[in-house]
Amino acid sequence: MVRLPPVPTVRDLIKLHNLSASKQLSQNFLLNTNITNKIAGLDGGVKDCQVCEVGAGPGCLTRSIIENGAAKIVAVEKDPRFLPALNVVANAIDGRMIIVHADILKYNMLKAFDPVDKKAWDDEPPKIKIIGNLPFSISTPLLIQWLSQISQKSGPFSLGRVKMTLAFQEEVAQRILAEPRTSQRSRLSIMTQNYCHVKPGFLIKGASFVPPPKVNSVVVNFTPRVTPLFDIDFDTLELIVKALFRHRRKFVFKGAKYLFPSDMDLSEKWFKDADVDKKLRAQQLSNQEINQLCSTYNKILSDHQLQPSDAMIVNETKKINPA
Repeated sequence: MVRLPPVPTVRDLIKLHNLSASKQLSQNFLLNTNITNKIAGLDGGVKDCQVCEVGAGPGCLTRSIIENGAAKIVAVEKDPRFLPALNVVANAIDGRMIIVHADILKYNMLKAFDPVDKKAWDDEPPKIKIIGNLPFSISTPLLIQWLSQISQKSGPFSLGRVKMTLAFQEEVAQRILAEPRTSQRSRLSIMTQNYCHVKPGFLIKGASFVPPPKVNSVVVNFTPRVTPLFDIDFDTLELIVKALFRHRRKFVFKGAKYLFPSDMDLSEKWFKDADVDKKLRAQQLSNQEINQLCSTYNKILSDHQLQPSDAMIVNETKKINPA
C-alpha cells in the first residue's frame, strides 16, 4: 500500500473548513478507512489503474484509492465546499490527482482518462475504473446513463469494458442484483444485467456514515458484457421493460398494449407469437422469455411498418415532458 505524505486527516479538514453534509445533495460522508480501503480493493483493486471517483466529497475514499496504488485519480465533485479539502490531497501527490468541479450527470468522463490504456471490447477490461459512493438522489439515473453508454460503447466505455465499483442504497442494490423470477426483479435488474455482469461487494451499515442515514448501502461491482443478453437496442428495451412493469402486481399483459399505437392493440399477438404466458407477472419472466418478447416485438413493428416512437407509452411521456 502506498502511503500519502503527511497531510491533515479528513476529519480535521471537515472541522477546519466547517463542512457538513448537504441533505439537498443526498450527501453522507463515509469516513471509516477500513471500509473505504475495502471498496478500493474490490474486484481486482486499483493498483496501476486510472480511476474516476464519482462524488469525492471531503476525500476519504479518494485517499484509499491513492493509497491502494492507483496510477491516476480524477475526483469529480459538484459541491464547491469540498474543493479545498481535495486540493490538500492533490497537492501532496505530485500530479497524480486531478480535481474536476462538475455535475457528474453532465460531465464528459472520457476526458478523465488517458487512452493509452484502451482495450478492444472483446479483450479483458482495461486498467480503468469508475468508483463512487453515489448520492442516493442520482444513483439510478446515473446508472441508466452509463448503461446507455455501454450499449453504444461511448463515453468512457469507448476505451473498453471499463469496470465500476459503486455503492447504492440497499433497496436499489437489491433491485440491481435481483435474479429472474424473484420478488425484487425490476426494470433496473433487467436493464443492468442485460449490459453488465453484476456481483455484490459488501454491505455498509448506515451507522458507518456521517450523518447516518436510516438505510444501509451495498457496494456492487459491474463488468460490461462482451455481448448483451438481449438482441435489441437500448431505447427499445427500456421501452419494453417500462411497459411490462407498468402494473407490477398485475399480469404482464396489462401493460403490453402501451407498446403499440392507441388504435392498434397488437399485444395479444405479441405474447402468442413470442410463446410467452401473458398471465405471468413481470418479475416472473425468465431471461429467455424476455428475449423472445424483444425479438417478437421488433418483428411485429417491422411487419406493421411501425416504429417504437408510435407506442402509446412514448406519447404519454411527450405529453408529460413536452419538448
